[in-house]
Amino acid sequence: MKDPLSHGNDTDHKKAAHKPAIPGSGGLLYPQQNLLRNVLEISGLWQFQLDPKEEGEAQAWFNALPSPRMIPVPCSWNDLFDDARDYLGLAWYRHEGYAPSSWRGQRVFLRVGSANYAAKVWVNGMIVAEHFGGHLPFAVEITDQLLWDRQNIIAISVENRQLPERVPPGPAAAGAGAFGSLPPFPATTYDFFPYAGLHRPVLLYSVPAAAHIDDVTVVTTLDDEDGVVKVAVSAGGYAGKGKLQLNDSEAELNFCAGSAEAILRVPSARFWCPEDPYLYLLTVTLTDEDQTIDAYSLDIGIRTIAVCGDQLLLNGQPIKLTGFGKHEDFPLSGRGQNLPMWVRDYELLKWIGANSYRTSHYPYAEEAMMLADRLGVLVINEIPAVGLNFGDGEAMTARRLAQCRQQLHELILRDKNHPSTIIWSLANEPVTGSTPDVPMPEAVAAGTSFFRQLYGEAHRLDGTRPVTLVGLQGGPAEWLGLFDIVSINRYYGWYAMPGRLDRARRELERELDALHESLGKPIIMTEFGADTLPGAHNTPPEMWTEEYQVELLRHYLDAVENRPFVVGMHVWAFADFKTGQNIIRAAAMNFKGVFTRDRRPKMAAHFLRSRWTES
Repeated sequence: MKDPLSHGNDTDHKKAAHKPAIPGSGGLLYPQQNLLRNVLEISGLWQFQLDPKEEGEAQAWFNALPSPRMIPVPCSWNDLFDDARDYLGLAWYRHEGYAPSSWRGQRVFLRVGSANYAAKVWVNGMIVAEHFGGHLPFAVEITDQLLWDRQNIIAISVENRQLPERVPPGPAAAGAGAFGSLPPFPATTYDFFPYAGLHRPVLLYSVPAAAHIDDVTVVTTLDDEDGVVKVAVSAGGYAGKGKLQLNDSEAELNFCAGSAEAILRVPSARFWCPEDPYLYLLTVTLTDEDQTIDAYSLDIGIRTIAVCGDQLLLNGQPIKLTGFGKHEDFPLSGRGQNLPMWVRDYELLKWIGANSYRTSHYPYAEEAMMLADRLGVLVINEIPAVGLNFGDGEAMTARRLAQCRQQLHELILRDKNHPSTIIWSLANEPVTGSTPDVPMPEAVAAGTSFFRQLYGEAHRLDGTRPVTLVGLQGGPAEWLGLFDIVSINRYYGWYAMPGRLDRARRELERELDALHESLGKPIIMTEFGADTLPGAHNTPPEMWTEEYQVELLRHYLDAVENRPFVVGMHVWAFADFKTGQNIIRAAAMNFKGVFTRDRRPKMAAHFLRSRWTES
């Protein structure tokens, strides 16, 4: 089978040794400008060229593109160019620019915020890194490749081919897709558009050459009214001293083999929560006598999150999640980072009375997590494991497990210090995908083993947050029972029992009670909703009208009113979003949003606002 990272023809450049993501580094700290560190964003207009014949590497396109056009970075290419709307193959980005001369003597890194899906990076004609899997950043040191007396050429090749061995997996056979015999175009195993490109900023950053802080891990606990902040710092092979400072509190760090830990106590702390999302500034320094060698600061929230019986506890108090599943999706920019969209989305979440959302079905931009910290929004943070299928045999399952481990590791490295992230989600709607030669029980068992291992990995990497799996309607209950919280997507009244809302509610209530009785864990409804054409009305309510969407949501919210074990209700979806073309997706759109794609409220948004802001 072809190496999923391989594209183009074999060349000396391809055979040359290259660096993995984050070489020699312990983490994915967000690059920071201070007195000792530097950051230069090189996003903007880059040269761009499609490479459908995959000839660019052999022809050294990393030096010069033969027929380039300009493209904004970050952005998806699909909504920009008519000939690239459905193109998911290889494409090239190229940038020229000077490295600041003041950075000489420091270590310089290149950081790509998200390249969807497989990427290779060249600096001045030399391949320096490959990364597999979109939605998460990767960094590579390029100090030795930089030129200081002329412009540097940075080239990145990206492709988003939908291959079965990837996560998310592509269709296993030609024509297979998210809807079985009614596949979308482009063909996917998931119901959103497979946007491709450099979706988040590209940065150069420098750190001190003598020693620098690789990673910081913050764990907070509560002791009556005090906050206890445990901090672990990684700094390569550094063996000196350092210091922690949190407001007026300080603690010394003594490094051994590049690692150090210390604990700070904050008397009468302000505990982070949606009503008071207070952030403390934590500063970590490496010191040599009176000289500061390196420094890094981050905002932290003092809070705890836990599951106890039927309850989800924030700072020891029960909390109910109200909110949505959503997508990073907007006209023209596609899945590319769109800060105005994010600011508006958080404003609308506040307006409607929601306190949370799920990053369906991939990690969102780091800046979105920073805003959530500052605004007090609770986030279920999900890896890109949508469309998993356990009927493809042991070899394919093993390959996907390795990728999910990588994605989970990178996500936790990136987001572990965000107080807004309260739950890790390890997959959305996995299926048994049974075939004649793989009986259903074997597929269920394969999934059980897969998720048990992934669950253990999540708690090994971060023992402070609950872990969940989002289950498909009709999926194996055994998988749900492995996790701390039961998360389910249900579409009674839409895909099942369409138009029959009273019957749909009764079936929903029956299943909720049965799940709770058998699993004995809190439940979050992570998806429920109905496609709704903006401006379509009728009485009595009928499917696709705004009135029907309101009535379906009303039935679901009423069904859980007296079921305290349901600790979260996330409507699908926050806003309409683009999909592949399909006969059940009018205008290549999923219209389940309570806001339109350009964020205008439907009737359902006003209904939810009245429901969620009553108190």
